[in-house]
Amino acid sequence: MASKVVRSLHAHKSGCSTSLRAYASVAGTPRPSASSPNSPFIVFDRDVKRLQRNRAASDKERSRLTDYVKEEVAANMVDRLLDIKRRFPAVLDIGSGPGFIKEHLDPEITQKLIMTDSAGKSGMHTLWWALLTFAPLEIMLFRDADLESEVPIERVVCDEEDLPFEENSQDAIMSCLSLHWVNDLPGTLVQIRRILRPDGVFIGSMFGGDTLFELRTALQLAEVEREGGFSPRISPMTNSQSVTSLLNRAGFSLSTVDVDEIQIRYPSIYELVDDLKWMGESNAVITRRTHMSRDTLLAAASIYKEMHGLEDGSIPATFQIMHMIGWKPSPNQQKPAKRGSGKINLGDALGDGTQKPLK
Repeated sequence: MASKVVRSLHAHKSGCSTSLRAYASVAGTPRPSASSPNSPFIVFDRDVKRLQRNRAASDKERSRLTDYVKEEVAANMVDRLLDIKRRFPAVLDIGSGPGFIKEHLDPEITQKLIMTDSAGKSGMHTLWWALLTFAPLEIMLFRDADLESEVPIERVVCDEEDLPFEENSQDAIMSCLSLHWVNDLPGTLVQIRRILRPDGVFIGSMFGGDTLFELRTALQLAEVEREGGFSPRISPMTNSQSVTSLLNRAGFSLSTVDVDEIQIRYPSIYELVDDLKWMGESNAVITRRTHMSRDTLLAAASIYKEMHGLEDGSIPATFQIMHMIGWKPSPNQQKPAKRGSGKINLGDALGDGTQKPLK
């Protein structure tokens, strides 16, 4: 029997917002193992990731309670789209999940949203899990299909690593916190640039390398202490410098990457891990260990609270968000001025007379 408790989550981003929600613990579910393919680009088991996300969608209400991080990031991304001084007939959302971006769009922004996600089909892993647990078979892409939307929506089932859209067919492409599970990120970015029309924009976000650093260190120290070594419990993630290089390598122009952080407070490590499961963000590294001993988990909970615990007894969890914008090159696109071509002294423009004039 699952017990119900209440917890308070505080999202820190330019201030504090507090939400209260109910939490019910459930028993863990089995997960199939995967063998490691030979490709050097394969880090994540995509089949397992689809299973995890569809499994999270099996309980719609519970899954929706853990949308808080992605909803916050999606709102930020739409704000960036609004900063562009033009509107787009259609927006393509890659790795959309149930549709975090759609909640912030209206007809004044776009007339159509195309949502795509690889967790839009069941697959054998999901079917086996549904049979073993007697859970309803749900698909993450269609989790919120019964909810109304202000803009027309088209849902397309496809893998983020194999996009089925024609070249020069889209004016704007967005992706909210899904690209960190892509094995061939450079290849996906090249595909996105190819699909965009000239002077089209890509606005994306993904988790950065410092995401869940508190959980990562606590698990590693606990495993070393209890088992004499550690395994990858948190998926590897990239950093802002690498993302900038990847955007330039993929052929984007005027690319920009900036980093933000969202910090959530949880009562303990157990609620954090459970929320990650219902987000569909559990570990999917091919070399992952499928189980953790109770003794190790208890040690990790103690280490987490000792190293990072807050005065009120809660623990923080940091989500580092990397926002990126890139444009497909176009002949009439605005281009940055050449280095050294400036004719106005910056000090004069800022009212600082200490700067020497340009020669």
